[in-house]
Amino acid sequence: MANSEFGYVRNFEQPDALPPSNWIVVRIDGRGFTKLCKKYDFEKPNDRRALDLMNAAAVEVVRSFVDVVLAYGQSDEYSFIFHEATAIFERRAAKLASSIATAFTAEYCMQWSEFFPDQPLARPYPTFDGRCVCYPKRKILRDYLSWRQADCHINNIYNTTFWNMVLKGGMSNTEAEHALKGTVSADKNEILFSKFGINYNNEPMIYRKGTAVYRSYGAGPAINGVSGQVKTADAASKTQLEKEKKRKQKASIVVEHVDLIGDAFWDSHPYILASKRGEDCGE
Repeated sequence: MANSEFGYVRNFEQPDALPPSNWIVVRIDGRGFTKLCKKYDFEKPNDRRALDLMNAAAVEVVRSFVDVVLAYGQSDEYSFIFHEATAIFERRAAKLASSIATAFTAEYCMQWSEFFPDQPLARPYPTFDGRCVCYPKRKILRDYLSWRQADCHINNIYNTTFWNMVLKGGMSNTEAEHALKGTVSADKNEILFSKFGINYNNEPMIYRKGTAVYRSYGAGPAINGVSGQVKTADAASKTQLEKEKKRKQKASIVVEHVDLIGDAFWDSHPYILASKRGEDCGE
């Protein structure tokens, strides 16, 4: 950047680099999606097309950012987890949040017609905002994902019960809200089964568990190196980093609706939260 008498304005920019050795979560959320759902008449309690569109956009974001080790989504939100050693954008929070949010927004709008062919997008277009949160330990990161998945369950069982009471039970929105006030999951399960013949445990996993997106390396040991990693005494060489980046780019991207609260998924995919090549995700 050329020097000039106006260059002093750079001093007003505040540094926002996130601390090293922390897992970075960039969570994006839809802006004004309650209005958007009404505008395009999304199905209640869940519109599979809308969720599939969210997942398709997430896949392309994961494909574009190789340091994302896992993404988790539900409803109109998605969390993208960057490896603790990433140095992308010099770990600047504003760059990370804005890059993920804009990439996701672009994919969501560009792929809209594939999932809603009879409902063209019109202004105001869907947009997503983003925020960055750092987690210093894998256990805390897993607790974060458990929190979001528990939120998915709580919201979905409420919405499933509420909309069945309204659409099938003939209740008004206000009446359904009043009837569900103070109920717990067991109560909602009983309402669904006794009044509507619905076993909640048989509802599609995508609604109950949300969606996980991650890379699968097939046979052989998975490489979990990080592109652009800050140099340390035992850091991989530039050539090794480039090889690892290419392998990530060639890896299959998996979309699954699985439980992230228990250990089974993590035991089956230890490389996802591994700190270094060949290391498992134990504490």
